[in-house]
Amino acid sequence: MRQYAAIGLIGLGVFAMAEVRAGESLATTTVQFREVAQSYKAEGVIEAVRQSTVSAQISGRVKEVNFDVGDTVSKGQVIVRIDEREAAQALAGSRAQVMQSQAALANAKANYDRSRQLFEQKFISQAALDKAQADYKLALAQAAASEAGAGQSALTRGYSAVIAPYGGVVAARMVEVGELVTVGKPLMTGFDPSQLRAVVNVPEQVMRGLGAQPEVQLELPALKRWLNAASVTVQPVADARTHSTQVRVTLPANEAGIYPGMFVRAHFVTGKTGKMLLPVGAVLRRSEVVAVYVVDDKGGVRLRQVRLGEPVGQNEVEVMAGLNPGEKVALDPVKAGMAGVQQKK
Repeated sequence: MRQYAAIGLIGLGVFAMAEVRAGESLATTTVQFREVAQSYKAEGVIEAVRQSTVSAQISGRVKEVNFDVGDTVSKGQVIVRIDEREAAQALAGSRAQVMQSQAALANAKANYDRSRQLFEQKFISQAALDKAQADYKLALAQAAASEAGAGQSALTRGYSAVIAPYGGVVAARMVEVGELVTVGKPLMTGFDPSQLRAVVNVPEQVMRGLGAQPEVQLELPALKRWLNAASVTVQPVADARTHSTQVRVTLPANEAGIYPGMFVRAHFVTGKTGKMLLPVGAVLRRSEVVAVYVVDDKGGVRLRQVRLGEPVGQNEVEVMAGLNPGEKVALDPVKAGMAGVQQKK
């Protein structure tokens, strides 16, 4: 009966347990004040350093869509292909114009050469020679214009294959096979997952104490992860409405599981302060009750309610009340509770 009574007391959050002797040694940690970084928290979002939307550069009907949302694309791969028949016909017409202009150029050059010979023999006037020369220069310009037009047509035909500008992941697809697209129509949006950054806004009064190169740690609550900043860039412009400055914190390269749009907290170091710390794993949570197992010098175990503050890093939390420096706390609350129950038998 005493065993069930002890379990019931824990479940109800009653902390006036009798001191017990642990049947086995428990791993403990000593509660102590330690100097830690004092920080300012700023909330923001993750964004890709390289993110772009690829649009159509020619009009036509979409005949291939090779990737979908979430697919990985390598640089240079064809992501969308547009029907090129119209562009091919335009290229054929441009090449025909080139042939026509070259023939006219050859004729104008031959006529100019003859005119120079006749002028030297004084069979034609200076005006006739000038006209032949002008006709030759005009044909030369028309040939150059035709070749430029053919080059433009060939370039336009190449736009039928939409190429990935860099390797990354498809974030959005805005087109389907068979859809008619025009110049400027967005086709796909992608980003490079290897280069990400957190974007946060920091008030002006806080920025003054951070310095030119702030020390920052990033917290990702959804993943329960902390990261050190690879680099920090402070924008040299403040928002006139909020009186805050945008700070871009670059993440380490190739961090798995992180993608644009995720919520992030940036912890800017503003100074040093002393805090009483406790490992997060030593805390026992039962509904609204937060407690730890305190172990005395003789091995006695007592469950004690505590009040916690903010997390400090990924593995520690500040203790606001309930413990004194120098006391020992069991690192494994489940094991400590089982030891206490077994002692009650």
